[in-house]
Amino acid sequence: MVREDTAAPPAWPRPQPDWAAPWFAPWRGVGQAVWRRAGAAAPGAVAAALGASAPPGLPVRFVPASRLPADAAYEAFIAHQRAVPTRDNGHDAFNGLVWLRLPATKARLNALQAAEIARDGVRARRGPVRDAATVFDENAVLLHAPDALWQALAGRRWGELFGPLRPLWRQASVLVFGHAALEKLVTPYKSITGHVWRVAQPFDAAGDLAALDAWLAADLTPDKLAAKPFAPLPLLGVPGWWAANEDAAFYDDAEVFRPARQHRKY
Repeated sequence: MVREDTAAPPAWPRPQPDWAAPWFAPWRGVGQAVWRRAGAAAPGAVAAALGASAPPGLPVRFVPASRLPADAAYEAFIAHQRAVPTRDNGHDAFNGLVWLRLPATKARLNALQAAEIARDGVRARRGPVRDAATVFDENAVLLHAPDALWQALAGRRWGELFGPLRPLWRQASVLVFGHAALEKLVTPYKSITGHVWRVAQPFDAAGDLAALDAWLAADLTPDKLAAKPFAPLPLLGVPGWWAANEDAAFYDDAEVFRPARQHRKY
């Protein structure tokens, strides 16, 4: 038998995440463990791998997606069963990683979504709170940054944000929270854009996230979510994240770094 800690990384799922990439820094250690444990590729392997990596006291467990009844809403099932239906793919594996590291925030999002479903049912069009919670869950990027940086980002003043203000990025903390965004970053391309949520307190994205998790769970109120205070950020534009953005011309692409539109929320 080959010891788990010395086994070669499996080919599941293809392509393998580049765990050395800066956007995967918060997820690197636990992500490598989950990917390695799920390498057998047996049905339910991802749920089992996440369960084996879960810290004590996690508010949910992970179960194969087949446990979700056909007539049940995903978010309501999690809230009632304290179980996350998990498919054997990268999208659900990244979702599980976020549960492992930021469980209070994930539980808060789930509670908000379940409450909306309990009140309104599953409608063809989500209400504003449930819609924003879904956007956050799938695509949020957490940012702590100086005011000048945030104002330039909110105004989509890209030349200022990545030109004169570029040195301020050394004072910023960035964490890709959304599991759909994390999945896209496995095969990075220039137009991947996150929905940035401003964080009031500094944090170490690769360190202990407990304080960030508690703060964020409290910050996610229905009123704030409904207002959708997101700002768009093409993720490969973050200084230090992509070699090509050292050239100022990288930001001249108006199809990616789009100007602000008046009276329109992102």
